[in-house]
Amino acid sequence: MAVHEIAPDIFAIGALDFDRRLFDGLIPLPQGTSYNSYLVRGKEKTALIDTVDPSRELDLVTNLVKSRVEKVDYIVVNHAEQDHSGSLPMMAELFPTARILVSEKCLDLVVHLLDIDPARCTVVSEQESIDLGGKTLQFFMAPWVHWPETMLTFAVEDGVLFSCDLFGTHMAESTLTARDKVQVYHSAKRYFAEIMMPFRKNISEHMEKIKDLPLKTIAPSHGPVYSPPDLILDAYRDWISDRVSDEVVIPYVSMHGSTEKMVNHLVEALIARGIRATPYNLPVTDIGELAMSLVDAATVVIGTPTLLFGPHPQAVYATYLFNLLKPKTRFVAIIGSYGWGGKTVETLQGMMTRVHPEVLDPVYIKGAPGTGDLKLIESLADTIEKKHREIGIHS
Repeated sequence: MAVHEIAPDIFAIGALDFDRRLFDGLIPLPQGTSYNSYLVRGKEKTALIDTVDPSRELDLVTNLVKSRVEKVDYIVVNHAEQDHSGSLPMMAELFPTARILVSEKCLDLVVHLLDIDPARCTVVSEQESIDLGGKTLQFFMAPWVHWPETMLTFAVEDGVLFSCDLFGTHMAESTLTARDKVQVYHSAKRYFAEIMMPFRKNISEHMEKIKDLPLKTIAPSHGPVYSPPDLILDAYRDWISDRVSDEVVIPYVSMHGSTEKMVNHLVEALIARGIRATPYNLPVTDIGELAMSLVDAATVVIGTPTLLFGPHPQAVYATYLFNLLKPKTRFVAIIGSYGWGGKTVETLQGMMTRVHPEVLDPVYIKGAPGTGDLKLIESLADTIEKKHREIGIHS
């Protein structure tokens, strides 16, 4: 990444990773990502806010050289995860007099994850600030966005919020400020779905905390900078709300076509009733796209055959993710077929311990679906339509 000045004497000096295609061994990255690090120069002192993934630490060092940085007085650690702080040991070595500023919970993590000497660290508290000389950095604790130690840093005079993972986007954007608002919105929603959605209640509290700050720019740890920040703030207000859309998401797997026939019939029945229906064939689905569709959908219908004595592993995986991501889904149902028995429905329902939607009657049949079975699918579509009307999202 080239060095970008995002406000007077505030620079983005992080790194782009165009080639990374998987995060945490789980999350697909179709657009790569960035590891955003920021330099804040006051009249008297200089602060480095976050570092970069260890695989890109040479890029960070190069940008520090380009920026003619001879001394760093503070290294602010908003989040200890390695893609943010993996280069902290090198920065601590390059700038041996720098104080490392951490939240109370972050102290333990940088010591154990990164082998940082605790004597180098200073713990900062809620709304505590430091003066760099004409530039003030103020700290806001933001636990569980998405780790327990996360904090946000605000450059007071310039209105720049260094928001860490909050408001981030996995997107390698060479211009830093994204030009295509539609693409950025899509990528940011995907990021929210994959990483932030389980913590939307926490995010709501933290957004309330920062709502009166005179924000001019939001500078997250991944993806583009938002200046002005209205696009991403408005999007998050929508995503963290309890509002759902008139949509049914249908993750499914089918071994010999029976479950797929039921899914297709349900999709047609829902469309005929004016309800948006989105099927996801799990063996070929990008889980990021599935996660993104869960942000708004009122209803989820899981389709699976019974494999031996329980649900197909692909359906188990999807149900596990559904439970882990904890979307605001209001209704859920299970459809599919079995050969001789098993406990597919009970197993999947028992996995939904973190989500609390209303569970609709399953349509689980023996063998291939006949005319009577497809009528049961149509009855399920009727029930979904009725439920959507009851909560005021279908007319």
